[in-house]
Amino acid sequence: MRSLSLKPRDLGFLVAGAIVALDQLTKWIVVRTLSDGPVVVVDGFFQLRLIENPGSSFSLFQGAGAVIALIAIGAVALIVVLVARLSSRWEAAALGLVLGGALGNLLDRLFRGPGILDGKVIDFVDFSFFPAFNVADSAITIGAALAVLLAFRQR
Repeated sequence: MRSLSLKPRDLGFLVAGAIVALDQLTKWIVVRTLSDGPVVVVDGFFQLRLIENPGSSFSLFQGAGAVIALIAIGAVALIVVLVARLSSRWEAAALGLVLGGALGNLLDRLFRGPGILDGKVIDFVDFSFFPAFNVADSAITIGAALAVLLAFRQR
């Protein structure tokens, strides 16, 4: 019996799809359950809180949502091309994480506002010492770190 082996391209797109689904599911839950206030997990340290972020990571570039969305569209297109050409499963998984995260936050920009491209990204993981983030942000960070590690390993 032959084992099921995914091509790197397929793995990358599968990882991206899983991240988008998990990201959008968690945001859907957060919007419905945390609109009345935060849930304190560890007082003064960690809470789950609904935050609508019109800017970029770390709440930078407030009010530039449309520009951020256009940059994200370009980044998504580039990553799709790269994932389709990769020969390493690890690289495909890393870029799949970045792609899924970028798509997750882009969907917020497209559909969580009064017009196209001016939506706000839903953040909800809130440590007292760090800017709030979401599943998509985590996937982008982990995928980028993995890609850097893989690049150093190849040298």
